[in-house]
Amino acid sequence: MPENDTKFVLTSTGKYAGAIGVCVAVALILTLSGLLHVRVALTADTPGKVPLPVAVTTFTVQESYQRQVSYLGLVRAGRKANLAFEIPGRIAAMNVRQGSPVKAGDIIARLDDASLQASRRATAADLVQAQAELELAGLKAKRQRDLEATGAVSKEAFDETRLRARALEAQVESVSARLASIDIDLQKSQLVAQYDGIIADRYVYQGAVIGAGIPVVRLVEISAQEAHIGVATARLGELEQGSRYSLLLRDEQISAPLLSVRPDVDPVTRVATAVFALPEDTKALDGEPVYLKMQETEHLKGGWLPLSALLEGQRGVWTVLRLEATGTELRSVREVVEVIDLQGERAYVRGTLPPGSRVISSGVHRVVPGTLVTIAEQS
Repeated sequence: MPENDTKFVLTSTGKYAGAIGVCVAVALILTLSGLLHVRVALTADTPGKVPLPVAVTTFTVQESYQRQVSYLGLVRAGRKANLAFEIPGRIAAMNVRQGSPVKAGDIIARLDDASLQASRRATAADLVQAQAELELAGLKAKRQRDLEATGAVSKEAFDETRLRARALEAQVESVSARLASIDIDLQKSQLVAQYDGIIADRYVYQGAVIGAGIPVVRLVEISAQEAHIGVATARLGELEQGSRYSLLLRDEQISAPLLSVRPDVDPVTRVATAVFALPEDTKALDGEPVYLKMQETEHLKGGWLPLSALLEGQRGVWTVLRLEATGTELRSVREVVEVIDLQGERAYVRGTLPPGSRVISSGVHRVVPGTLVTIAEQS
């Protein structure tokens, strides 16, 4: 290719490249200028911006507050005992099991009394014999008394007959006592319920040979139940014997009078035991938990706020949004609070909130500090 033609081609190509560069630069400038205008338009304050309506509550400061405390206790039967035979023997009959109800006087178990019955029959025969001999000796002594007056019977023979009658009297008393003892053992061969209750446990079964005092069953009284509740010693002065208090049993409130307070302190729990009488119609199991509800005053300065007013901040810090007036406008301001107590849907708090502050009570998650707000009308 000739040299002149080559120079022409290079010159033309450079002109085209320059023109393209100028066009690209102009396009970039126009684009950036448009973006800047859009940004300015978006960030510019819009006259007449509508404030966000919010619900508010007033933070009222108080020196103390009331809170309900619960003390745990247990339901106790008025009477409960391990029943046992007073004499040894073999259990011949036992018709109760765990959970069986019994009435006072019901026979729970019986021992084999065949040996006792035989002893009773023999002793009863001895008693009849001794009574017959005593009667004969009495008649003989009476006759000899009459004969002694006439001299037909010596005084020595009369004394022997008279003393023989006295000895037979003592023998009759001895045999009668032995017979009564056997009757007592026959009564003791029957294990009888001393009060209405329920068989809580059975330790032996029919056919077992047991000794005296070995537990057979455990009987728990079903009436006259009590609640034994541990109460802090500092609160004992508020309890008055005979007054009624509110107890919680199976989520049910019951009213029970205070019977007594034990004069000692549990060495483990360091509380004193208060004894309450449960109503007769209370259906509770022995050992079931029951709670004593009491009101106590906590002397801590603070105020109540609804839980919906709280926002969880960083590291477990709780915050609220307070309304602050700036001229004719209201804006939200963040305040830090400490939650002292929770009761239902409200919290007792203290912190940087000034007394009488208006606090956003709900919808706090859609409000940030500095937001322009207005107080919503209460329906």
